[in-house]
Amino acid sequence: MMQLLSFDDERFESALDAIVGRAETPPAGIEETVAAIIEAVRRDGDRALMEYTARFDGLQLRAADLEVSPAEVERAMAEVAEEDLACLRLAAERIRAFHSRQKTESWITNDEPDVLLGQLVRPLERVGIYVPGGKASYPSSVLMNAIPAKVAGVGEVIMVVPMPRGEVNPHVLAAARLAGVDRIFRIGGAQAVAALAYGTATVPRVDKITGPGNIYVATAKKQVFGQVDIDMIAGPSEILVVNDGSGNAAHIAADLLSQAEHDELAAAILVTTDADFARRVQIEVETQLGGLGRQAIARRSIDAFGAIFVARDLEQAVALSNRIAPEHLELAVAEPFALLPRIHHAGAIFLGHYCPEALGDYLAGPNHTLPTGGTARFFSPLGVDDFVKKSSLISCSPQGLERLGGAALRLAGLEGLEAHGRSVGIRLEP
Repeated sequence: MMQLLSFDDERFESALDAIVGRAETPPAGIEETVAAIIEAVRRDGDRALMEYTARFDGLQLRAADLEVSPAEVERAMAEVAEEDLACLRLAAERIRAFHSRQKTESWITNDEPDVLLGQLVRPLERVGIYVPGGKASYPSSVLMNAIPAKVAGVGEVIMVVPMPRGEVNPHVLAAARLAGVDRIFRIGGAQAVAALAYGTATVPRVDKITGPGNIYVATAKKQVFGQVDIDMIAGPSEILVVNDGSGNAAHIAADLLSQAEHDELAAAILVTTDADFARRVQIEVETQLGGLGRQAIARRSIDAFGAIFVARDLEQAVALSNRIAPEHLELAVAEPFALLPRIHHAGAIFLGHYCPEALGDYLAGPNHTLPTGGTARFFSPLGVDDFVKKSSLISCSPQGLERLGGAALRLAGLEGLEAHGRSVGIRLEP
């Protein structure tokens, strides 16, 4: 069963360390394998892409077949049931509306009569989004990555999605159409990341790569960072539920399992102040596990990285949450908004008993691409700001330079940069 411990239990710290550190060390050889793939794509371009796609995805392609045609997208749209399209459209509308509120504009201030300062906000020209592929794929990831890019004004959104043995989920292509994706390529893995970062004869080079993937994709994104920008290095998913004994144990168990079914490294944690409620959730998790289609995956996740911790009070529970800085945080308490000011670190916060984390995964509106592994201490959810860049604006009249130049000269002297000072001083001479 899911392990149940109090904060005073001698096993508490070791159990917590195992959960928090579950993905810190990548498997041996990953870095070297990914580096070799990236180098091959840089050197051989499309030929390397076709070789890796044949080897890893069992799909023989010509260079002309790497890109998904508009006709294929149209056929996929026709395959999707109208009810499913309606749900995708609803999600797209809500995601677009939420992210439209994040837009920032260029600005100029005239607070000083002789100096003009400002900021120029410009969208990136071209971005690449990575979408996991095959039959078990994720149209929600398409919407969450492409829509904020389009809201930001990105000129061209390039999507890469692996299609093992030619299999593709039509909902993914339909989501791409609804989100405004411009071009789609049937490639995946580290080779797709390399193609986006460096470009090939067929795949255009982008300015930024976003989107989730396996350990090879995450490692490739890390290795090409600097050549292009990336969203973040995503680790395995996690949920932490803070509870005060109120609510329904079956609901909480369902929320914990919604993360456990992601993959074997996913972490599901409940921190409650009620020991009896903790035991009811523990039993309910076992009951619900038996009916899951992805039972084997969820079982390994729950056994290895699932935990129920019984806290002395909500203050202790919140302190643990801030320590973990979870990707998803549910405040399943009687008064969630009263608790909110004490939350310092979380990717997304779900307030109350009727706001399951899965709602945020699909269509609440905020982005589901969130910081994992404690990085919510310094990372934010994916948003419009991730798809723009900002330039500072500075203009100075002769009077402004005369007013500020003396201080600039002195600061240049403090740093021993003579030419810096001269570039100011020469303009102050009669």
